[in-house]
Amino acid sequence: MYYRVMKREKKRYIGLMSGTSMDGVDAVLCEVDAKECKRLFAHEHPFPQSLKEKILDLIAGRCSLAEVGAVDHHLGGLFAQAVNTLLEKAAVDPQSIAAIGSHGQTVWHEPSGDTPFSIQLGDPNIIAAQTGIAVVADFRRKDMAYGGQGAPFAPAFHRFLLGEETKGVCVVNIGGIANITVLGEQLTGYDTGPGNMLMDLWIAKHKGLPYDKDGNWAREGRVDYGLLEAMMDDEYFKKPYPKSTGREKFNEAWLWSVQRSAFSAQKKEKALQSNANQNSYLLPPTSSLNPVDIQCTLLELTAQSIANEVLTFNPDMLMLCGGGARNGLLVERIAALMPNVQVGVMEEAEHLEAMMMAWLAYKRMHNEPVTLKDVTGAQSNTILGGVYR
Repeated sequence: MYYRVMKREKKRYIGLMSGTSMDGVDAVLCEVDAKECKRLFAHEHPFPQSLKEKILDLIAGRCSLAEVGAVDHHLGGLFAQAVNTLLEKAAVDPQSIAAIGSHGQTVWHEPSGDTPFSIQLGDPNIIAAQTGIAVVADFRRKDMAYGGQGAPFAPAFHRFLLGEETKGVCVVNIGGIANITVLGEQLTGYDTGPGNMLMDLWIAKHKGLPYDKDGNWAREGRVDYGLLEAMMDDEYFKKPYPKSTGREKFNEAWLWSVQRSAFSAQKKEKALQSNANQNSYLLPPTSSLNPVDIQCTLLELTAQSIANEVLTFNPDMLMLCGGGARNGLLVERIAALMPNVQVGVMEEAEHLEAMMMAWLAYKRMHNEPVTLKDVTGAQSNTILGGVYR
């Protein structure tokens, strides 16, 4: 009897996720076994603005190799701080943790072309040294070595949480980038495009805030259809899946480029005609680019790019998770764009990505492959991540 109890005992893992928006480091303590990933405690660790600015400079190409190394070091220390603070708050002995799953901070993701690669910084050696806990990191590149996109991982975790028999359900994770999971006989998933990233960028630039809480600033604006049409015309939205993207594609330079091309007289007239019967919330395009109107239009871009993909699969239910699920206006717009689909928010919605990293650490420590090839296009499912003891 004692032996059976020990065999069923769940082990504790910590998941770390900072995300594309870099608005904080989510550290989550979980109990994980073959059937369940249960959140026990969560801590959101502040992300220093100075470090965020250095990372944005790095992504923009304004850096040296020495600066890349320095950012890698500082991120490793930041992630270690997040873990140690979590353990202190939860009053948990580090020796009781089986492993930490660290996603790392993505600075470039280029899954296509002759030399596909993905770079995540945040030295796992430093995390292991400063916490005394084994770290699992570098998850994406093994999938890419087998010809996959290396993203998104969320669909495999969503299937684990909701069960392999679940059908007629889509899950959309709205982080900096949004990704969709289609649950059915074959698991399907890919990045739909921008999630919170462009909205966060814009409100930080004009209001000095990390994000638009509940979409309150966007509510003050109106959609500019000339700009929206130009954004939705981007080639990424037309690409077939499997596909994935990131800040190297959807960034401030992209936004300014789209704005410059958005307001020809032809496009204005076309937008006016095609949107004449929209809801009163969606007003015709303006003659000038007001910052609050751009914020509203960026929210509509996220809503429409998500809705377009979800409706392709004709599900009965859409479940939302990620930080964007806390944006009331964004959820309202997504629901309004698909009146025949039941839209809800998942439990633990804002912590699911960090929980996923704890689950991926569990999978690696048990040498279990992750079922992702149907999502990423890889040649086979494989064991993901390297272990830093």
